[in-house]
Amino acid sequence: MKYRKLGSSDLDVSEISLGSWLTYGVGVEADQARACLDEALAQGVNFIDTANVYGIGAAETFLGEALQGRARDSYVLATKVFFPMSDRDRGLSRAQIEKQLDASLQRLRTDYVDLYQCHRYDWDTPLEETMDALTRAVESGKTRYIGFSEWPAERIQAALELPGVAKFVSSQPQYSLLWREPEDEVIPLCAANGISQIVWSPLGQGVLSGKYDPDQPPPKDSRAASNEMGGFIDRLMRPEVLRAVQQLKPIATEAGLTLPQFALAWVLREPNVASAIIGASRPAQVIENCAASGVIIDTQLFLRAEAVLDRALGQVETA
Repeated sequence: MKYRKLGSSDLDVSEISLGSWLTYGVGVEADQARACLDEALAQGVNFIDTANVYGIGAAETFLGEALQGRARDSYVLATKVFFPMSDRDRGLSRAQIEKQLDASLQRLRTDYVDLYQCHRYDWDTPLEETMDALTRAVESGKTRYIGFSEWPAERIQAALELPGVAKFVSSQPQYSLLWREPEDEVIPLCAANGISQIVWSPLGQGVLSGKYDPDQPPPKDSRAASNEMGGFIDRLMRPEVLRAVQQLKPIATEAGLTLPQFALAWVLREPNVASAIIGASRPAQVIENCAASGVIIDTQLFLRAEAVLDRALGQVETA
């Protein structure tokens, strides 16, 4: 496992990290989830990402229990705040950040998180109030650093310009061969300001694993077939896209990798990406994905893969 510096922080994070959205505490049985966590740590993964809203606290509770007995400085723990936890509890107000951070720490059974992230931008709360609350969280020692997920570039810039507040060290965007939007504005802005990307959905909700046959229903045990775990995947399940993904398999083989490894290596080719978050339901997936760390790929293979998907995505957009 290779490691990269997280923005301007002193945190070294594994190129592959373990996420818990739609999985731990929710869609995956506890024993299986614990086996995935144990395997990830054994493979050298040191960065674990969760959020208060995952399972409405269930994912944090699972991790709090599963990480007991491990040295706290042996892993980097990140969680998030913004989405509703109840009818009254949501957003990035000062009161919510204080309340939700304390609740997350209690569920995670720790005195601090290494990274506390704004899960989305809160248009209903003044940015100054949010940044002041995050700064107080850092000064209190309850979090070491702060980050954000899916903030617009102009709001990132506005936060950078505020005086006397803690500085963001991480951005968590969706980014994959199937979704390259962060390249336009977010990655350049962050790279210029000491902010690294921690990428979610680097395998396009599992579509870039190549397991979905364009002419067959999704496997019964797959995310696409799950009511709880399907969600965002529908737009990626178009036959044109699935056929194009199948065309990537020979390119990945030429690189000496499986298709998931190739897709992860593509994300990690970007210097501003510190880590790619995987969501695993089986230890074997963890082992396979972790093998993508540190591989060297001919750039021409990546360009060929991009061209194949560009054609398919263009067909979908014009349909």
